[in-house]
Amino acid sequence: MGQEQWGTEQDGPPSDVELVKRQSRYLRGTLQATLEDPLTGGLTEEDNRLLKFHGSYQQDDRDLRNERRQQLLEPAYQFMIRVRAAGGVVTPKQWLAMDRLAREYANGTMRLTTRQSIQLHGVLKRHLRQTIKEINDTLLTTLAACGDVNRNVMCNPNPYQSAVHGEVYQWAARISEHLLPQTKAYYEIWLNDEKVVDSKQIGENEEPLYGPVYLPRKFKIGIAVPPSNDVDVFSQDLGLIAIVDNENLQGFNVAVGGGMGMTYGDPKTYPQLARVIGFCPKDRVVDVAEKVVTIQRDYGNRSVRKYARLKYTIDKRGIDWFAHELNSRLGWTLEPARPYHFAHNGDRYGWVKGTNGRYHLTLFIQNGRIQDWDDYPLMTGLREISKIHTGDFRLTPNQNLIIANVSSRKKRQIEELVRAYRLTDGKPYSALRRNAMACVALPTCGLAMAEAERYLPALLEKIESIMEEAGLREEEIVIHMSGCPNGCARPYLGEIALTGKAPGKYNLYLGAGFAGDRLNKLYRENIGEEEILQALKPIIDHFARERQPGERFGDFVIRAGYVKEVTTGLDFHA
Repeated sequence: MGQEQWGTEQDGPPSDVELVKRQSRYLRGTLQATLEDPLTGGLTEEDNRLLKFHGSYQQDDRDLRNERRQQLLEPAYQFMIRVRAAGGVVTPKQWLAMDRLAREYANGTMRLTTRQSIQLHGVLKRHLRQTIKEINDTLLTTLAACGDVNRNVMCNPNPYQSAVHGEVYQWAARISEHLLPQTKAYYEIWLNDEKVVDSKQIGENEEPLYGPVYLPRKFKIGIAVPPSNDVDVFSQDLGLIAIVDNENLQGFNVAVGGGMGMTYGDPKTYPQLARVIGFCPKDRVVDVAEKVVTIQRDYGNRSVRKYARLKYTIDKRGIDWFAHELNSRLGWTLEPARPYHFAHNGDRYGWVKGTNGRYHLTLFIQNGRIQDWDDYPLMTGLREISKIHTGDFRLTPNQNLIIANVSSRKKRQIEELVRAYRLTDGKPYSALRRNAMACVALPTCGLAMAEAERYLPALLEKIESIMEEAGLREEEIVIHMSGCPNGCARPYLGEIALTGKAPGKYNLYLGAGFAGDRLNKLYRENIGEEEILQALKPIIDHFARERQPGERFGDFVIRAGYVKEVTTGLDFHA
């Protein structure tokens, strides 16, 4: 399909966002002029759309929204900035730079995301350009961390777990680099401080892969190395499952069409798991990733954004159609999928020794928030470790942090700092808390309907009491919470999950697979804390009494009849 036709395979006229992208001159828009406007702390709606491609979202402090409205003031506009780092790898120097920027320009905290990146919150518009420039000065980037493009490519966070893991990380980095947008707008606006070129100066081939309208929606790729499904590979638009034989990476099973978001009240939207369609040799995986992206570029819905993810493109036309289209574009045929097995999707905490003879420490970071509390100087402790650490940091898909590649000599020093600043590998906490995850939600996310990150720790305390009474303190149960139905914390893969409906009200879902291979099901709708606890207690007690040997909570609630098994997102609302 030629570039002039990209995005024309539609059910209706293009959405307003498609028009903004097409008229943006490859993501330039009027961003530079809007950034220099001193009369407002925000951006125009059109430039806010484009800003996402550059790695930032405009937000406002919702805790102050009513007060400012009463004072006839505009919202307390601020910006979230997200870093793109394939596989979640950052150096100590880069960590120190992000730490400094968080304290100098943001709200004094950093946040580790569920896609192995770092977010800063609370950056004011007048500091936006300088913050992004300084991030790039460290050789990190924010380009394509958000927007209708391929986002950060995920993989197992520790390439030194084995030689295979190291090779998988290299493939993740190659895919990430290959799928980056090629527009020069990012460099003009944020780095060179030069006037944005006019339309006549823009080359026709500025985006040879994405074209002038990019993708219909965001696109996510993750690579898993069995038996660990820590990247939740089936939640990805494109999931790659490493196939290993005699400790040698052979290639990848290819899974397509995963996605977590949905819209309340619209049964045409739903979470979906990626489906495995075949196997590709490792030296062809970049080609596969590119061709999958181009199919979504050409056939994704550009009329209604909530129907624009790859899962809907596939479900509309069929998985067999997609496989045939992919093979046609590749010019060769995927081989039959090869056997694999996933056992879990969490992180392994504490110290481990890698294949390179160095040590790696996985720390528990509750909900990914890096800050100092009165009795827990986490941010300061990690800053001090960064000053002496000669290895690197690895951001995990579950919002935790690995201090990686620690030499025997440095290990003792880092252990002393861990003790001094009371950093933790999670052992003092319950297994439930170690397997919990929440999105940011209020006060910064404009989509949040209820609390998540700020509320989940308190709710966990009460669920932990129920677990302890049942003798299940060390029972691993995956619990996820999101402030809305859009799925940033992958809630539909939680054995217990909560999505915000209104302040203090949540939908309760049960029954996902412990290894991230089955969606959950709605159990109770629009309930508050008391009702949540009343619903969970008898189920947890029942589980403690009558579980079968080795049976996981998500499997039990299906066997016991609390919810029906969901085998496809198409049945999620049934």
